[in-house]
Amino acid sequence: MRQVAHAPLSAPRAKPLKRPSQARARFTVQAIYDAFVRIWRAEGWERLTTRAVALETGISVGTLYEYFPNKQALLSGYVRHGMDALLAAIEKQVVQANDAPWQVRLHDLLRLTLGIDAPELQYYDPQMLALEHQIAETKHHRRVHDELLCAWSKALNACTDLPYPPSALTVQTLCLSVFGGRRYVLLVHAYDDATARTWAAELERQCQLVLSAPSRP
Repeated sequence: MRQVAHAPLSAPRAKPLKRPSQARARFTVQAIYDAFVRIWRAEGWERLTTRAVALETGISVGTLYEYFPNKQALLSGYVRHGMDALLAAIEKQVVQANDAPWQVRLHDLLRLTLGIDAPELQYYDPQMLALEHQIAETKHHRRVHDELLCAWSKALNACTDLPYPPSALTVQTLCLSVFGGRRYVLLVHAYDDATARTWAAELERQCQLVLSAPSRP
């Protein structure tokens, strides 16, 4: 008997409806994100609702829906906001750190990319990473890869006192090793805070060794 193909059920829209452009809107969205994190950490994903976030923020549900139609879209916006914050921090603290030696710039680049001892970055935990499949497609991961690699390239190009200029392949390899390592450590709950710092220090030492030698042709 001929099988009838059924169209898959449409998933909830996992994208913010709009991004804030004016100062008041940015303030509102930041307050929404802050409330989102407070509820997330207290109650977890399953008990988090858009209504609860709106109440915690002190705005109407209708106002929240102007930006986020559901909690998947809210998580998507929050994750994107975090990546924007990371890229901005690398630009300000590494690329524009004009008087810093390359070892200091590298330390800050790894600290920020790994999210270790980086209070200026927003909260992110293993469950958020585990839920990314609900909000992100391959093209979104590719965009993050390209943006972060561009930031790393700018950061290392700004280190004019490096012993040798790193090749594009070296930069890409280091960037993927650091960011990929961060995500896997987070996913499998591999380290406590103290062990994570030790791992980060060893990773920094290895990056220094690679950047102190000429890149392979």
